[in-house]
This record gives sequence, C-alpha cells and structure tokens, in this order.
Amino acid sequence: MTAGARSATGTDTDTARGAGSATGTDTDTARGAGSATGTDTDTARGAGSAGSLSESPAPGAGPVGETPAPGDMPRYAPQWLRLREPADAAARSHELLDPLRIRLADRPGRRGTGLVVHDLGCGTGSMGRWLAPLLDGPQHWILHDHDPYLLHFAAAGAPRSAADGSRIEVTTQRGDLGRLTADALGGACLVTASALLDVLTREEIDTLAAACVGAGVPALLTLSVLGRVELTPSHPLDAEIAAAFDAHQRRNGLLGPDAVTAASEAFGRLGATVRVQPSPWRLGAEHAELAGEWLRGWVGAAVEQRPELAAPADTYLRERLAQCEAGELRVLVGHSDLLALPGGSGGTGPSGVRHTSGAGERS
Repeated sequence: MTAGARSATGTDTDTARGAGSATGTDTDTARGAGSATGTDTDTARGAGSAGSLSESPAPGAGPVGETPAPGDMPRYAPQWLRLREPADAAARSHELLDPLRIRLADRPGRRGTGLVVHDLGCGTGSMGRWLAPLLDGPQHWILHDHDPYLLHFAAAGAPRSAADGSRIEVTTQRGDLGRLTADALGGACLVTASALLDVLTREEIDTLAAACVGAGVPALLTLSVLGRVELTPSHPLDAEIAAAFDAHQRRNGLLGPDAVTAASEAFGRLGATVRVQPSPWRLGAEHAELAGEWLRGWVGAAVEQRPELAAPADTYLRERLAQCEAGELRVLVGHSDLLALPGGSGGTGPSGVRHTSGAGERS
C-alpha cells in the first residue's frame, strides 16, 4: 500500500493501526491511537508552533513514505501530513463548535480549572493546532499516538495559546486504543480525533464510545471518510477505481466509509446526543501538489485491492496527474465530522443522532 493509500483520499489526520485513511481524513494511529493507559510520556510546555501536518499516511512505500529504522515502529510520513494540514483545517466543520463550547462551559466544577483534552491518534498534532486556538481558557492537551516519531513533531508543533490568550500545555503519551477505558479518561473534558474512525473496526468504535460515555466526556471526531469522491472532469474509470478503493478501506474488518454510521449508532445506543456535519475536501488548481499525492495513493490502494486494474489504472493515473499539473482537475472528497455529547438531549430519533445541514452521506 502506498503512502497516501489509506490516507490518500483526504482522511487526517491526521496513522491508524499504522495507516491513515485514504480519503483525506486526518489520523493518526488507532490501536496505536490513544489510550491514557499508555507509557513513555513526554511533556512540552509552551512548545513552539510549527504549523505542519494532518494525520494519517500509510507506512513505508509510496511517494511520501519513510523507511522504518530497524527494530523501530512504523513511521508515517510527516511530509504527507504537512501537505494535507491546510486542506484538513479548511474542511473541518465549525458548526459543531458552538454546541461543544456550551457543553464545555457547563461542565461541573469548571471554575478555576482548565480544559483537559485527549487527542487520540494525534499524528503530528494537527487537530490541536486547529482546535486549541478556537477554545477559551487554559488547556492541557494529552496527545496519544503509537509512533514516538510523530509524537515528537506533535509536541514541537503545539500551539502556545488559546483563543483568549490562556496558556496551553501539552503532554505526549504512547498508548493503545484497544485499552481505552472510562477510567483512563478520568478528569478529561474532551476527546478529539481526526481521520481516525474509518480505520477502526466496529469493536474498536464500540470501545471508544463506551469509554467516552462512561466517563461523561464529549467526543469531537473529525474527517471520517464517506466513500464519496467526485472528480471534474469525469473519466469512465472513476467509478471502478472508487469502488475498489472503498473495498480496500473495508478490508480486515475496518469500517472505512461505514464508520460514521457505526459511531453514531454506538454513541446513540449509550444515550449520547450525536451531531454530524459534512467536512469535504475541495481541491482545485491551488491544491495541485496535494491532489497529485492523493491521486497516487487513491489509485494505488485500488490496484492493491484489484490487481487486474493495474494496466488501465496506470494510464488513468498519468492522465489525471497531467490534468492536475495543468490546473484542470477538481476533486471533492467526502468526509463527516461527528460530535457526541454524553447524557445530552435534543437529538432526533431513538438513538439521539442528528444529521444537520445535509451532513452524513451528503457533503
């Protein structure tokens, strides 16, 4: 799988289970993404702001991959994460921030205490760089990832101050999402992740929901892929490549494009109010470099899933890259952001799930 294969379609992300999501969602690492039960902790206080990355490339080979050191854990290319971070930041939904701010302002015992935020599968920390400056008050971000190499970048690139100028403190922690529990989130005010859900299994999503709801902690989970890709101008092979890529996303029990629905159901069953908003990547001529890397990963994953596509896909990729370089290609990659508020009210339907402003399958 090429770097950018699982994360090549725009999922951030943000490295989950060592991969990202190829649709442009941000991550980071899952099962490698985060548990407060992890070990090897580093702290960066007032770390510098090195605007870089968004989560989630695949390991090893590919246009932006890096070779792991012998005996070391897989590394996920910071170059790809850096390239995609502006598109991730532009795509994330601001509509979910108001209900989140209200919940955070109403939390018990908030007077005199700062926010404690767990960022699961943080990659190089793009979620914190986006969200922390949009929230008021002192904040302590605990950045979870399985890859110490990415955690180094996350700490070094952490923002310095909140929206009102309050101090931001950062701790990095290696851990395993499979061990995440409500107890591990004790004292937390918020759980975040980017490009994480679509690289999880149903069991892992159930574990994540149970931990957040059990601890009474809201969860803001952004940039999960929907399986929707639109390229303009169109090409006869678009649909076949997209179908093969979606099948690649769902291999080995991963949820891929089904993740937002699964997460909404998991949180809803536990009584949380769930809101979903669209957060598509919209790539034009000004995003030619990012679109080119995305194309390589998207097509590469499709061919890995269906090797018989190799010859026509090679021609297809050359044509699409030429259009990209000429500024003639437009790409829409569908994602959704999800906000789960444990113990909340106001959702629609028996599970408390609310898809707003055309969210969910329409982005």
